[in-house]
Amino acid sequence: MRFESLTPMLQSSDIARTVDWYRATLGFECTGLADGWCTVSRDGVTLMFMTNDHLGAPHATATQYFKVDDVMTLWNSVKDRVAAEWGPEEMPYEMLEFAIKDPDGYLLSFGQDVSGARATSH
Repeated sequence: MRFESLTPMLQSSDIARTVDWYRATLGFECTGLADGWCTVSRDGVTLMFMTNDHLGAPHATATQYFKVDDVMTLWNSVKDRVAAEWGPEEMPYEMLEFAIKDPDGYLLSFGQDVSGARATSH
């Protein structure tokens, strides 16, 4: 027995707005859509969203962390459309990171491993 994947399923206050934002801001594609539910994907990374009124307003206490291969290219592509919650900055654990929030307030953090870059620059 093995686990095959983990896909966050987050609450959305407006599925169409969520799909539009993830497409326009981060280049995700809508890969599944039904009444009150959607899946967005990019480069093998998938997020699901749903509307469930009985759960109340969308909220999360966790950060959705995306590891990317070029964090500055991503930052430069989104910086005119979203505000940074932090970064881009190099963290003490050798990641270059920035974070933004989606329309429902979910914190999305993007990081690139820079430990190899430091090792080769000395």
